[in-house]
Amino acid sequence: MNKRQFIKNSVAGALGIMFVPSFLKAKGGAPNGKLRTAHIGVANMGMADLKAISSHPAVEVTALCDVDAINLSVAHKMHPKARIFFDYRDMLREMANEIDAVIVSTPDHTHAPASLMAMRMNKPVYCQKPLTHYVAESRAMKKLAAEKGLVTQMGIQVHSFYDYKLATLLIQSGIIGKVHTVHAWSPKNWGYDGPLPEGEDPIPEQLDWNLWLGTSKKRPYKKNMYHPGNWRKLMDYGCGTLGDMGVHIFDTPYNALALDVPLTVMTECRPSNGFGFPEHNIVTYEFPGTQYTAKSLKWIWYDGPGAPRMSDDLILPGMDVTKDKKSGIANAKDKISLDAGVSAENELPEQGAMFVGEKGRLLLPHFMQLPRKIGKNGKYVDISKEIARISAEHNLGEPVRDYDLEGPKHYHQFVDACLGKGTTTAPFEYAARLTETILLGTIAGRFPGETLHWDAENARFKEEKANQYLAGDYREF
Repeated sequence: MNKRQFIKNSVAGALGIMFVPSFLKAKGGAPNGKLRTAHIGVANMGMADLKAISSHPAVEVTALCDVDAINLSVAHKMHPKARIFFDYRDMLREMANEIDAVIVSTPDHTHAPASLMAMRMNKPVYCQKPLTHYVAESRAMKKLAAEKGLVTQMGIQVHSFYDYKLATLLIQSGIIGKVHTVHAWSPKNWGYDGPLPEGEDPIPEQLDWNLWLGTSKKRPYKKNMYHPGNWRKLMDYGCGTLGDMGVHIFDTPYNALALDVPLTVMTECRPSNGFGFPEHNIVTYEFPGTQYTAKSLKWIWYDGPGAPRMSDDLILPGMDVTKDKKSGIANAKDKISLDAGVSAENELPEQGAMFVGEKGRLLLPHFMQLPRKIGKNGKYVDISKEIARISAEHNLGEPVRDYDLEGPKHYHQFVDACLGKGTTTAPFEYAARLTETILLGTIAGRFPGETLHWDAENARFKEEKANQYLAGDYREF
């Protein structure tokens, strides 16, 4: 089935499959007060999702699905009453009347096929980030969720953490004035600059390789190349570091500045090999202005070992820097390690974002650290009173520095919304726009150094050669 037909079927043809019970829509509640969940993908992040969702007292884990028998066995021991499946399509068909919501925690290329099938069957969906593998899929999921009025949530759990909610409110309060530039970075390396794999290896007995490939093109199995851990590096299955950590780190500035999709995007990286994402990327976006920004906004993303590329915008008070007289670029020394916890005041956090505005800068480390303001004079500004005021006005409570306590909030928000208690804060209406922005950056990486112009209304690039990567053909499997 080609992509155009898939989207047509997903968005239009499936609307009459079955009546939409009120408790599956945005309001209402499950008749027995319980939410019966089905989980697609139960290893790694899928296991984290399973634990967090099932920690809600109103959840009954009813079905489990994974293409790897070992993963499935571990999850089934935790929830022995749940039925188990290898193929999510079988699970959804057979359990249609016994499940109320679906959790999708697969590699990126299966997010949309699984989520759209569940949504066609009128099931609320919690889908891991990035929402989809292709721009066309994001738009289809956003449209279908809206037409059916379904509760949805993308798995960006830090969206519900104290520090990110606080930073959003600080920016929107005008603490640094109109923002004209955002820098965001992660030194993670979900890229692959090595040679294309040759030959094939025996498929592990516990793995259904055909189901793992799903709608993507058929490819020989290679040990340690795809399953279980390296698929993020590869164009057919993941979205690179930008699609992994980028979604988390983009989220707060994107939300705080009320951004839509960008006008242009350009990526600095090695030439595309059509297989793996580059190990180092610098992606520059231009966004139209909003009430919180200048007339336009420049956004620069850096990933890979050594990120970010230092500039004057990133110099902190007391930072030990040297000046390159030719380029004028500052180079920080002795950056703190990822595992070292809270970053020192004169050291950039290993991952984070910097808002640059007319009244100074706001640094938001990733994660579980308070944002810090830097004045126009290059010195830190005490914002403790602003933090206390905003926290009180918006009932943020106190900062939580325990991930095990803070982590489930985003998941429980989804469960509560399915039960008619509140709404989600990262529904597909929002998640699709954020994901589209991310995916435009990965597409620009196929044309390094070229500025691509995005026509959001028609969902096309001005540069015709880039439009082939907005969607992909689905394999029958």
